[in-house]
Amino acid sequence: MYPFIHIGPITLGTYGLMVAIGLICAFFVLRADFVRRRISADAEAIIGITGLAGLAGSRLYHLLESPAEFFANPWPQLFSTMGFAFFGAVIGGFIALLLLAWRFRMAPLLLLDAASPAVALGYGIGRIGCLISGDGDYGVPTSLPWGMSFPNGIVPTTERVHPTPIYEFLAALLIFWILWRLGARCFKTHAPDGIVFSAYLVLTGIARFLVEFIRINPPSFYWMSNAQAASAVSIVAGIILFVSRRRASAPPRRA
Repeated sequence: MYPFIHIGPITLGTYGLMVAIGLICAFFVLRADFVRRRISADAEAIIGITGLAGLAGSRLYHLLESPAEFFANPWPQLFSTMGFAFFGAVIGGFIALLLLAWRFRMAPLLLLDAASPAVALGYGIGRIGCLISGDGDYGVPTSLPWGMSFPNGIVPTTERVHPTPIYEFLAALLIFWILWRLGARCFKTHAPDGIVFSAYLVLTGIARFLVEFIRINPPSFYWMSNAQAASAVSIVAGIILFVSRRRASAPPRRA
């Protein structure tokens, strides 16, 4: 594993490097979606602001999962480069997109629809950063042939474990492809805004809920980990949004 890359006096964290690459790829996807939807907005500013808000939300969510430990010594933990949570990034990015929709005078659900494929792809690429740095996002021990050990990772282990970042990367690629195709279909059929975003909430929720069964995160809410509980909320919210948007677009019944 390579948590850091040293170029002369410069040290680059591989996780941060992959997050940056993910944001760049997300920018190109969002810009392409804006073009096909004929939306006039600054994709670069949207991705940059949303990415920063997502990182901040991800860090805060992770810290608040253990509030007693955080408030006992907050400042060193607050500015540490270790420890991020996916659903914190979703919340932070979601708030940023709502504010940006207001700034660019766009319907919020339209911007969320356009951003969903980009966010899915960017997240998947960022997960490769978790793999390369060995930051503890791996799974439980396994005897499967593709099991990996992380002896030189940030959170080292010499056991062969599930490389869950790879699983999440592959799931993210599939979700990106589904959302991209769904976006094209919704645009052609004049479907109501919010359908693509509702699919994003459901699909990413299912993917994270399932992978948590082989992650090393402990249960905290009944038999579920924090991430699984948040995933369940995401799935339910996505279903409610989808049903409400479909009903809103349905033609009124004749008496």
